[in-house]
Amino acid sequence: MQKASRMKKTIAAMMVMLAAVGVAGNLSAQSSLKNEPAVRDGIIHVGMAYEIAEQCGDIRARTLRGIGYLQSLRTTARDLGYSDAEIDAYIDDRDEKRRLEAMAREQLAVLGAVEGQSDTYCAIGNAQIAANTRIGWLLR
Repeated sequence: MQKASRMKKTIAAMMVMLAAVGVAGNLSAQSSLKNEPAVRDGIIHVGMAYEIAEQCGDIRARTLRGIGYLQSLRTTARDLGYSDAEIDAYIDDRDEKRRLEAMAREQLAVLGAVEGQSDTYCAIGNAQIAANTRIGWLLR
């Protein structure tokens, strides 16, 4: 359960960062925005990179790069036709935060992350960096 708590903190911190850079309406917009892969997957990737950096002492998050990327997600949402109020409502949705946490945990597990085994997070992080994936791009 400690892993779940850390992931919740990770996603919560990421969502706070999103709000801080302005990527934070109405409920129908929230429903629609959560189904936009360009935004949703970007948020999950940032959360996964952050969690890898938290779990692996040899890897660090590229914080400024992450903030810039989160800002680009705001632009993406706007380009898709969402207002700032709609984006804010999405970011503030607690159920959505829980859903994103679960998705990030699931994706890390699929990649081989094992709770309490930092070496598995290091292996994932190093593989992501080597492959220059979005997650790897957010790490060093």
